[in-house]
Amino acid sequence: MTTETGAAAGGGGPAIGATASLADRARRAINDTDLQTALGKVTAALGAEGAANRTDPVMIEARRRGAAIRREVLDDLDGWLDRLQAKLESLGITVHRAAGPEDARQVVLGIARAEGVRLAVKSKSMATEEIHLNAALEADGIEVVETDLGEYIIQLAHEMPSHIIAPAVHKTVPQVARLFTEVAGHTLPDDRTALCAFARERLRSKFLAADMGITGVNFAAVDTGTLVLVTNEGNGRMVTSLPRVHVAVMGVEKVVPSMSDLMVFLAILAKSATGQKLSVYTTLVQGPRRAGELEGPEEFHLVLLDNGRVDQLAGPLREALYCLRCGACLNVCPVYRQIGGHAYGHTYPGPIGILLTAMLNGPGSVKELAHASSLCGACADACPVRIDIPRMLIELRRQVDEKRIAPWIERVVFESFGWLLARPLLYGLAGRIARVLQRPFVRDGAIRSLPLFFGDWTRTRDLPAVAPRTFHERWKELAREAPP
Repeated sequence: MTTETGAAAGGGGPAIGATASLADRARRAINDTDLQTALGKVTAALGAEGAANRTDPVMIEARRRGAAIRREVLDDLDGWLDRLQAKLESLGITVHRAAGPEDARQVVLGIARAEGVRLAVKSKSMATEEIHLNAALEADGIEVVETDLGEYIIQLAHEMPSHIIAPAVHKTVPQVARLFTEVAGHTLPDDRTALCAFARERLRSKFLAADMGITGVNFAAVDTGTLVLVTNEGNGRMVTSLPRVHVAVMGVEKVVPSMSDLMVFLAILAKSATGQKLSVYTTLVQGPRRAGELEGPEEFHLVLLDNGRVDQLAGPLREALYCLRCGACLNVCPVYRQIGGHAYGHTYPGPIGILLTAMLNGPGSVKELAHASSLCGACADACPVRIDIPRMLIELRRQVDEKRIAPWIERVVFESFGWLLARPLLYGLAGRIARVLQRPFVRDGAIRSLPLFFGDWTRTRDLPAVAPRTFHERWKELAREAPP
């Protein structure tokens, strides 16, 4: 398992399963027994590990400090990026600025062509998923191999990641065995050790033959010009040290002022993601190979990716830029735990994924997803940098309504209900009328089916019947019955 080493959700390319509605995708996921088995095991385990650390006083203070550092950086993001670029260039790193996915793809393609790259190996990077880099390189005749085990599995399956830190969380061991058997040409057992050994053997030759290594960046410390990769497998270090060219793709919000600040994030990232005190591999890189060094790239490039992030510095989704990509909000989300990541239809799943998709693609891209939350607040409780995800989901719903993106029937119903709630006398009258009109539809105290367009609501949920007496009416009765 590898923590995310890049940036945000779903920008710059087609949505996954875009032809099907969210309801259809969710229905398929809920009826997929293999998916439900895999999701239940992994999210329960990861969620329990994260919960055990949230009440720790040291963690509470670290979370507060982490959020404060994020605010400090975003308040002067241009300045921090300029200082970071100057420091990196002094260390021999070539820095490229990319406004969007196409710019970033062209930068990487340009480097690959100039260096004659035929094979690229990759460490896990959601930033490269965001810009659909693999497809662009492959279209140019370059072989691209994912070396994180989870990413390798889904690359062979021709799928997208379904979780931020566990991209193949939706796969069971027997499914992986069948997938690897097809590649191997002979039967492999349903055994984790054997499957990992097969992947290790297949990938070893790729590391040695690769011309280019591609990674994301979890954090970039300005004071020392250090780029940080956080992983739980050794593949990241092979990617950064063996190929002669290293290209890192980093969302602009990944900047941290100092190595001291980095220590705060390393602690809360690992504990929130997997419950570890520290990830197994924390790799710090500071430029290309120097004289006398035995390993490391000859050329080192960093692509700073904006893709809508800067526009949100003064926007309603600014807090989404705090995200560390730990996946904690997915592990506790009752919606994600039922439908998995692919049902969200974009590169980034879960509660934070909805916000990031809207940030990169606009509110129109989440007109269904904005409602794919119970607003229970579990995601905000789990977040290591205290992002108020429910508040921003409500803001997205408001934007979808104001921009007239939501279906007209939905807008009319909710606007009418809002108008009614603001008028107590009419609201009381409507309640009395509803008691009468609901009678043909009430069964055992619930309304399970309604006619016309209201049927879209009751098709997937029951409504409580309107009470025979309101609270005010009952209170008056109690007042009359009370002794003098």
